[in-house]
Amino acid sequence: MTERTIAIASDHGGVELKAQLAKDLAEWGWRVLDLGTDGPASVDYPDFALKVAEALKSGAAERGLLLCGTGIGISIAANRHGHIRAALVHDAFGARMCRQHNDANVLVMGGRTIGPEVARDCLKIFLDTAFEGGRHARRVAKMSENS
Repeated sequence: MTERTIAIASDHGGVELKAQLAKDLAEWGWRVLDLGTDGPASVDYPDFALKVAEALKSGAAERGLLLCGTGIGISIAANRHGHIRAALVHDAFGARMCRQHNDANVLVMGGRTIGPEVARDCLKIFLDTAFEGGRHARRVAKMSENS
């Protein structure tokens, strides 16, 4: 089995959930590239979105996971990078659709808005769901035209 790599990062609002999900990822056979933060001190989420974007662009990771308090700020910051398709999800349906229809390469969740069990389910679905392609490929290409 080839070990897959996922880059993960959070600000202070998602650091606890990130630590929990990192353990799950390792158990599922993923190599975890933890790009911080590692504690509760206030930090700026755009810095961590950039780290994950750089890891995906360089090929150091094939997928990403980002967390902040609500997930909103860090998803906006991540999507400023043309090669990133970051999807903020709150449930299993959103996690499935962001992969099937949008070929999302970064999953985003809010450390203060989602419980660990739901977050774990969303992450597992995100990792196990394939992009459908077809009519969706044309739409995804349009999002990447200017990157």
